[in-house]
Amino acid sequence: MSTLHIDPGDRRGDYPLMNLADSTALITGAAGGIGRAAALRFAAAGAAVHLVDRDAGALSRVEAEVRDTGAAVSSTVADVTEPSEVAGFVQDARRHRGRIDAFFNNAGIEGPVADLAEYPIEGFDRVMAVNARGVFLGLRHVLPVMLAQGGGAIVNTGSLASERGLPGSGAYNASKHAVLGLTRTAAAEVARDNVRVNAVLPGMIDTRMLRSLAFELSGDVEAGLRFMGSVAPQARTGDADEVAAVVIFLCSDDASFVNGVGWPVDGGALATMPNSST
Repeated sequence: MSTLHIDPGDRRGDYPLMNLADSTALITGAAGGIGRAAALRFAAAGAAVHLVDRDAGALSRVEAEVRDTGAAVSSTVADVTEPSEVAGFVQDARRHRGRIDAFFNNAGIEGPVADLAEYPIEGFDRVMAVNARGVFLGLRHVLPVMLAQGGGAIVNTGSLASERGLPGSGAYNASKHAVLGLTRTAAAEVARDNVRVNAVLPGMIDTRMLRSLAFELSGDVEAGLRFMGSVAPQARTGDADEVAAVVIFLCSDDASFVNGVGWPVDGGALATMPNSST
């Protein structure tokens, strides 16, 4: 059984509180909105965290925020597209924390907005390198650690674009479909070894990435966000912490029989939107 567990002696009302004490979480893309929210959520649940991002300044700020909570924290500046750097941050996490109980394989970029007939080749290659190759490399280097230690939980970051074709986002769509394929493959391969692999599929979440896309699409960030939020029955954008809450659940023993799934965090968008929605 994973060391990520619910402590039955720690309760609020009739419900046990999540307790991830004595566990370690590794998070890539930790300086971004969802990565930062997950880092703070893991820390609040008692986990030690090892943070990874290529933006050294932003990573340092998030590390300081986590340290201020009293949690144990360490970090590595790394590019998830480079095998040697991925191997390096996995080694750093093990050196600082001893093991890796949870891995939030989260780093990603949005890429250019353009129709496929005009899509820049270099932009396509960069998005695929970060969003697909980066997730693969994370799995490639973390899975052996979890297999050797006897268990663990991985959450990859997909998107509602893992399940839909969004016009103007060909590279992003392709890369996030790949994330879901890698998630399902990994889950099938390691489930008998007490390692679970799932994905979160965020919808329109109010982060820097979505705000950049909103501006590119409409020239007005707030108007763009309102339009994007309207694709969900809840008629709003989501918050990074709402995604992080699902990540923590999927890494806990409360999700012990949840494996190989893409979990939408999208206000109901995937349940209701047609494939041709813009």
